[in-house]
Amino acid sequence: MKLLLTFLLGVVTTVSALAQNFEGRILYANSYKTKLPNVTDQQWNDMMGTSQEYFVKGGSYKTIDNGTLMQWQLFPGPDTNKLYTKMSNSEAAIWNDAAVNPDEVLKAEVKKDAATILGYKCDELTLTCKSGVQKYYFTSKLALDPKLYEKHKFGNWYEVIKNTKAIPLKFVVDTPQFSMESVATEVKAMKLAAATFELPAGVKTEKSPY
Repeated sequence: MKLLLTFLLGVVTTVSALAQNFEGRILYANSYKTKLPNVTDQQWNDMMGTSQEYFVKGGSYKTIDNGTLMQWQLFPGPDTNKLYTKMSNSEAAIWNDAAVNPDEVLKAEVKKDAATILGYKCDELTLTCKSGVQKYYFTSKLALDPKLYEKHKFGNWYEVIKNTKAIPLKFVVDTPQFSMESVATEVKAMKLAAATFELPAGVKTEKSPY
């Protein structure tokens, strides 16, 4: 269970010119297929959420989920290098040291022109990991500088950005517990205030036990 929860945090770990970093909001639709006999597809979908708002600005990002369990994640940036996760069953937002990654990437492969998403021609990155296979679909039109996330090892995020140099528009994660697919339904470039990536006032925080 500890390994599963740690992995879930990592997973729930989505237009500028090529020379710029994308700043704005991406909406994703998520779906889960269970591999556990005692957990249904619907239970995974309810717990983790079927929609997600993803906000990104430079080396900071935030997600807002509609799950009954998963509520939001926040990475304020590399200065603290902490990934905060708020779940409904905890009063506090738990944080993980983003420099620590319990998973490991064994192989990375890129396939050109693998899909078209929202009109963007996307390449496909396949990561073969200890935890399973992960696929990410990306376009250089949603560029992101890997140097901003050099210290963000948790959830294989630096490995993703190092290979894509962009924000994925779709990702597919396959594990022994479930398979998950997340696909962008809207991309909107916008200027975001720095306050967007601050912890909510008064929220309690504690280190993740996992």
